[in-house]
Amino acid sequence: MPGKIYFLLIPLLVTSCSIFNPIPQPKREFRGFWVATVVNIDWPKSGKDTLEKQKEDYLNILDFYKDLSFNAAIVQVRAAGDAFYESRHAPWSRFLSGQEGKAPGTDILEWMIEETHKRGMEFHAWLNPYRATFDLNTEILSPTHDYYLHPEWMIRYGKKYYYNPGLPQVRKHLVSLMEELVTKYEIDAIHFDDYFYPYKVPGEVFNDSLSYASNHLGNQSLEDWRRSNVDSLIKNVHRSIKSKKPWIQFGVSPFGVWKNKSTDPRGSDTKAGQTTYEDLYADPLLWMEKGWIDYLVPQVYWSMELPVASHSKIVDWWSRNTQNSNLYIGNGAYKIRNNSDEAWNRKKELPDQLSLARKNDVVAGNVLFSAKSLMQNNLDVVDYLKKKYYALDALTPISPWANLPPKTEIPIISTNSGRGTLRINLSNSKAYPFLLCYASGKKADSEYPIKKLLARIYVGTKNQIEIDKELVKGRKHIALTFLDRFGRESEPIVIHLDQTDRDDSKR
Repeated sequence: MPGKIYFLLIPLLVTSCSIFNPIPQPKREFRGFWVATVVNIDWPKSGKDTLEKQKEDYLNILDFYKDLSFNAAIVQVRAAGDAFYESRHAPWSRFLSGQEGKAPGTDILEWMIEETHKRGMEFHAWLNPYRATFDLNTEILSPTHDYYLHPEWMIRYGKKYYYNPGLPQVRKHLVSLMEELVTKYEIDAIHFDDYFYPYKVPGEVFNDSLSYASNHLGNQSLEDWRRSNVDSLIKNVHRSIKSKKPWIQFGVSPFGVWKNKSTDPRGSDTKAGQTTYEDLYADPLLWMEKGWIDYLVPQVYWSMELPVASHSKIVDWWSRNTQNSNLYIGNGAYKIRNNSDEAWNRKKELPDQLSLARKNDVVAGNVLFSAKSLMQNNLDVVDYLKKKYYALDALTPISPWANLPPKTEIPIISTNSGRGTLRINLSNSKAYPFLLCYASGKKADSEYPIKKLLARIYVGTKNQIEIDKELVKGRKHIALTFLDRFGRESEPIVIHLDQTDRDDSKR
């Protein structure tokens, strides 16, 4: 992966203390936050809230992270065999409407995607494929839940029911579910978390012996067969997404430790009690090698120097073992001042983790778990992040596996000025859903180096958009570029702002 491209910022204040001087900002960096809906962790706060209250709460999350210059919302739209949208394959989630199978009265997902895009953010649809229920209280499930429609697919383990990954019909069902979501909605990615085969419960057996006997190949061990089942799902979901809408990415967020070095010399210098490869039967190294995922977000939720699982050591391990994929790091923001590990009481624990990521040429961004974590009484940390790390907007990275077609001819633009806004008229915007506004340099007409990204504006299919003049106040010219569905920029178009445009906001 090439090195990072940075915007250079002049410090806003020159003091003897540089603590709040912005550090170099990457032009492309993934800045994501997980919005967990299972048991109403982040949103909605209650399935019994009114639709208006739920919408207000969702916009509060978006606006909070927009103010922090984040660019991707990873929203859980399938938590436990359910859906946050009208689906042929799953009932409406009780976490949304208070009663499983009860519709909220509107296409809430379409609205969420639209509002997320309006704020210049990507919408990644997060699904938990294998968890069928969150507990053993099956009486609250809808009659259309797979627990009732396909009881032969279910395995009880611990205090939940799971889809049996070893059944070909289960994998086919899950691929169909992804196809439906990709086809119906203008999402930017499909996202899986770390739940493949369940985390092991002491004293219990995941009873898939019959499906193993019927479906394993030759001398294939139970462990290798389980991994092959997960591999098959990943491969087929990727293939399905790209056949429908090749610009939609597929990302996975595995548990942070692949293997401990004690069981495999290739593993990390950690002492994790369970591992992705040996206990969850997931092999993200293979998925990257085969080109089945666009990005990987290992959940490295530990503090920087925790002895049993050091954040810094694990990030280094993933950076050395990543190929053919964008690598982002999952950070445990929920642990700030709320964990037995005292390192999280330090104001700079999370910032230090972000610095580590920025210094690593392979790491291309971070994702915070979960959305409410920074919104709850962490104002000093938030203020520090905003001033030091996220002073400017950034574009999301382009997938290394994007099968890029020839660029579409960019729209013809014209401008006119209104009070408080600069109107941009477009000839055709369908192939370019975003317009980028940059501050432009002050050299000769033939050379306008871009200085910094001022705004990422959702165009959708509109023929006219407006730029707030506060963004361009005092500037002689700006540069506009179009962003296509694959995240590529067009050549910049320089707009000269006359004196009226620049001074209008002062009237």
